[in-house]
Amino acid sequence: MNHAQSPQRLIDRFGRLHNNLRISVTDRCNIRCFYCMPADNVEFMPKEHLLTFEEIERIVRVGTTLGIDRIRLTGGEPLVRRDLHVLVQRLAAVPGIRDIGLTTNGILLDEQAQLLKDAGLKRLNISLDALDPEVFKAVTRRDGYERVLAGIEAARKAGFSPIKLNAVSVRGLTENQIVPFGHMARETETVVRFIEFMPLDSDGQWQRDKVLFAHEIIAILESEFGPLRPVVATTDRGDAKDLLPVIGAVTTQAPAQDYEFADGRGRIGLIASVSQPFCASCNRFRVTADGKFRNCLFSHEETDVKTTLRSGGTDDDVAELMLECIAAKNEGHEINTANFVQPDRPMHSIGG
Repeated sequence: MNHAQSPQRLIDRFGRLHNNLRISVTDRCNIRCFYCMPADNVEFMPKEHLLTFEEIERIVRVGTTLGIDRIRLTGGEPLVRRDLHVLVQRLAAVPGIRDIGLTTNGILLDEQAQLLKDAGLKRLNISLDALDPEVFKAVTRRDGYERVLAGIEAARKAGFSPIKLNAVSVRGLTENQIVPFGHMARETETVVRFIEFMPLDSDGQWQRDKVLFAHEIIAILESEFGPLRPVVATTDRGDAKDLLPVIGAVTTQAPAQDYEFADGRGRIGLIASVSQPFCASCNRFRVTADGKFRNCLFSHEETDVKTTLRSGGTDDDVAELMLECIAAKNEGHEINTANFVQPDRPMHSIGG
């Protein structure tokens, strides 16, 4: 079957349409956040096991025939992958791709922001869990706070707007960072998104009582700044300037619930993956750096596409693997049920 002329789309058995592919380009990272990977003695994949840029581009080209139009590059830390801007440029040239985003810890962003912007990167999410160097080091188990701030500034100068900061919220560790982030959201054009601590740590030590829940974060912010006003939805037209939350927009696929401060100065987001999962409207799936499709971040099953790519498989073969992967997707991740079992792969190996 010629999928380029096929009406087939990536729709699972629950009717969810998938148009968003998250691509991990490496499992390596230059920091060691405790919720993502071990502090030391990490065994990384041999480089020959990683998908090449050509293989990634091929997956994306096949994906567009099935409705994929949005890409996010992740890691590990994607900026440690040599010449990442070249991959961005190649993917930006694929017909049908209307949006390319990147999630980074920002440490190498100072030297790469302009290259990425020029290559066609439209959106940038920077992972930063604290605005205090000591808390930053407690989370990351490495230095680098000042380099992240330099990366944020370089991204602004390169023209990325809005810049989103992703802050994982952990009880007993980051409560005192919420108000400083609120000030940052109000005083700059940065959109701060607080993410509930999820069970993807390499040590398997996640406990529910360590999760700082979305409603608690809102309470802390409101005690300092006054009432927050929910934003109805997030536009999704593929242009970076159209990706800010706007009142009255209609969509059901944004993972973050956004809020405005009552006086209109600044916005924050809450990604309540534990307390208020968005599984029912999930439109995304993943390909790991070593070439495995995953239909859910918490999946225990993977679909090997790299072997097909490297053994002479056709584009139709790759498309069938995508369709099979999505068809097998479960209803949800079951974090809040007795059936939940944490995946064997930690976050850095899956791709954020």
